[in-house]
Amino acid sequence: MALSAANPAYDAAIVGLGPVGAIFANLLAQAGLSVAVVERVADIYDKPRAITLDHEALRVLQAIGLGDFMEQAIAPHNGSHYLGVDGEIIKIFDPMPPPFPLGWIPNVTFVQPDLEQALRDKLADYPHAAVYLAAAGVALRQDGDAVTLTAQRESGEELLIRAHYLVGCDGANSFVRKQLGVGLDDLAFDEWWMVVDTLTSDPARRPAKSFQYCWPSRPGTFVPGPRNLRRWEIKLLPGEDPGAAGAPDNVVKLLKGFTDISDLTIWRSAVYRFHALLGQRWRDRRVLLMGDAVHQTPPFLGQGLCAGIRDAVNLAWKLRLVLRGDADEVLLDSYEIERKPHVRAVVASAKEFGKIIGELDPGAAAERDARLRAELKAGTAETIRQKFIPDLVSGLIARDGDLAGRLFVQPHVRAPDGRTCRLDDLLKPEFAIVTAAAEPMAWLSDASRAAWQHLAGERVVITASGESGDAGGILSVVERDGLFADWMRHHGAAAVIVRPDRYVFGAAGNADELNMLVGHLLEGLGARHQSLPAVPVTS
Repeated sequence: MALSAANPAYDAAIVGLGPVGAIFANLLAQAGLSVAVVERVADIYDKPRAITLDHEALRVLQAIGLGDFMEQAIAPHNGSHYLGVDGEIIKIFDPMPPPFPLGWIPNVTFVQPDLEQALRDKLADYPHAAVYLAAAGVALRQDGDAVTLTAQRESGEELLIRAHYLVGCDGANSFVRKQLGVGLDDLAFDEWWMVVDTLTSDPARRPAKSFQYCWPSRPGTFVPGPRNLRRWEIKLLPGEDPGAAGAPDNVVKLLKGFTDISDLTIWRSAVYRFHALLGQRWRDRRVLLMGDAVHQTPPFLGQGLCAGIRDAVNLAWKLRLVLRGDADEVLLDSYEIERKPHVRAVVASAKEFGKIIGELDPGAAAERDARLRAELKAGTAETIRQKFIPDLVSGLIARDGDLAGRLFVQPHVRAPDGRTCRLDDLLKPEFAIVTAAAEPMAWLSDASRAAWQHLAGERVVITASGESGDAGGILSVVERDGLFADWMRHHGAAAVIVRPDRYVFGAAGNADELNMLVGHLLEGLGARHQSLPAVPVTS
């Protein structure tokens, strides 16, 4: 039952239960926070949307307990071939070779409705997570202590939900964004495309690889999904009516331009306007925006949903630390500071690939083909998709360090109980100091150690040989592939501080540097632990 008492009934209210809202709700509920989610429609959306995820998104799904589910639900994305006007290759994306840095295949395909159902099922396991379906937000107001959301059920019944914070995950037409009066900056991309999901009776009939048909006569994309799912994305040409394009006979006609459809059953289709938009503000006091509510990217890098998932994992731990008193509220400003430039860079790359695929001028397309073929031949073309995903460049990181802002690797390790698993399965979603040997763990001063314990931080030693164990507050594990050892050696680091979202805060090569990093972190959190001795932040 929703409450309207003076004190907030919930730690967080979430508007929107698409995949981003559901992931965010799970992250908060898993951390013990009370959550209320309002979703305008009752059922999972039945039109084709995301079909690709990357290893960072899979790591987040692993963190909320869906690792085993995703193992069964995904298929490897085996790279993309861009075909020029003559049908020959002009550009290539290859799969990243193992060992995989984040413990997962770097790019995969999945079926979005299946994931959304798994996320809802998981959320239902938490008694302190309330979900209100078929309830639309109609008003919100905030004061110094809380946000009050008014939602309306289809029956006309009103719900009043009061929470410390509210997050709008309610998509491109976001009610929350409009309530805040937040504008969107247009990053100059606007095209109509048809997306068609089909089911094949002959899964071996087409290559297990994506194709980008860079044809001025009709640009398109082919993506083989898991099991028997096969997707085509087809650009509408100037003068074609988007309203009429989605008629069943037209879907069939356009699809026949790319493939023999005798083995295909059309499952679902939709016509979309692909945009590049970026919210001017991501936070208004106690209300924040994430996912499509605050940024929209063309799909040509497969990063639309991944960007929203990064939002969710970035904000979840910051909200948790603020609510439990381990960080000042100003930490929430780092959410936009970190995520906005990251999204802007991803959108810029997606636009570039969109321009390559969607060129309609035959002369310009011929010049494009010649240029891209020359880059391939010369070996100067970047062929690994993940290289286009940037690191963090600002916010809560020790910005002058080599590793600060990079994603921390996730090796497969032997747990103390003898099983082999991904590292994160043994860690809580807290800060961690991670070293490649036991000795650097002794570098922590008494003040740093006391502060670390107060912050509920973890200490982890990852070695190449020996025994795994958990003693004296230090987890020791043996890794399988040398991934972590090689990574630390390559960057000349002896210890790293890793954030709860698995981005590196900073790296240290000696005791002074490590204690200084701890001090800088506490300073950045705005933590005021008066009972603790001060941790020096200068050597």
